[in-house]
Amino acid sequence: MKQAILALTTLMCALAAAASDFPEEKAPAMHEVEARQLRVINKGFDDTEGPYTRIPKYLKDSVRPTLYERAQCSAGIGVRFATNSKRIGVRYRLKWDTHMLHMADTGLKGTDLYIYDDTDSAWHYVNTNRPNADSLKVCQKIYVENMAPAMRECMIYFPLYDGVEELYVQVDSGAVITPGRPDVISPRGRIVAYGTSILQGGCASRTGMASTNIISRELNREVINIGISGEGKQDACMARAMASIPDVALYLLDPVPNCTEMQCDTLTYDFVKILRTARPDVPIVMVEGPIYPYCRYDESLGSYLPRKNEAYRRNYERLKAENPDNLYYVTSENLDGVEDDGTVDGIHLTDLGFRHYADKLTPILKEILK
Repeated sequence: MKQAILALTTLMCALAAAASDFPEEKAPAMHEVEARQLRVINKGFDDTEGPYTRIPKYLKDSVRPTLYERAQCSAGIGVRFATNSKRIGVRYRLKWDTHMLHMADTGLKGTDLYIYDDTDSAWHYVNTNRPNADSLKVCQKIYVENMAPAMRECMIYFPLYDGVEELYVQVDSGAVITPGRPDVISPRGRIVAYGTSILQGGCASRTGMASTNIISRELNREVINIGISGEGKQDACMARAMASIPDVALYLLDPVPNCTEMQCDTLTYDFVKILRTARPDVPIVMVEGPIYPYCRYDESLGSYLPRKNEAYRRNYERLKAENPDNLYYVTSENLDGVEDDGTVDGIHLTDLGFRHYADKLTPILKEILK
């Protein structure tokens, strides 16, 4: 019996050794293309400090350091391309590899893949990477495998609250990859969205759920995200920079949450006037700040937040009286569903809150842009 067991053991060891002589089967190598060789979308300025940052580098000495730093986040920026690859992946290097207590890493520093379907003329979500960066702050993900070979229009959204130093789209070796059809998200007639974390994307669970990205897909337009968390305070130099962006069809302004009542009263007129003077034919949509759910119970904030909106509206009415053309106002009523379950912490929006926000603004913007 012992001899039989010994013989069987010897045979199993021999078989294992023989199996180890065969190389492990590996997936075919993938071809990488840097995003700038494809079609980078939703970026307003060329003269930025990094390839995927959001305001001009000449503003560095003119704005608060916190504003400039947060504008280094790649919120809203994406890359468009078309490919017939069976696999689509991404590899990118983060600026900070940051983390926040109230926002999922998938939204903060992840990336989303969307694919366009011609049958319903709509973008469809495919997958997100879980951003587990290595020691060099590099994240990598194969979003989808085993697709039937066909040319598809694709889009990857960049991180909302981290910066991207470089990003590569990965496809099968030998696959075709091009910048894609420009008409799928039109490069003409862009929307510039300026404001706070509501626009930057805090705290979407993934990057495609930021309000500007939802609006962009549904209006088939690029939306340049200049939402700067905590720093959307109507700085005049920011208005002048925004006025220089070419081919703008509409300005969307949502600064109230970051402004005091005094700032809403004293800064709004000049900020909007800069845009109106420089670009008189471009519509401007002024959006009130939301009334957060805890204001039901906090009497001080319950009276203060409406006063900020009132100060903001007074300036709108003053500007409207001077020139009624191309100036619009959106109240906070049902703005983002925050009165129920639209926030993660009583202030910053969840995906549900962003969906409410986009659903209110999209038909308004669509009507103006006709």
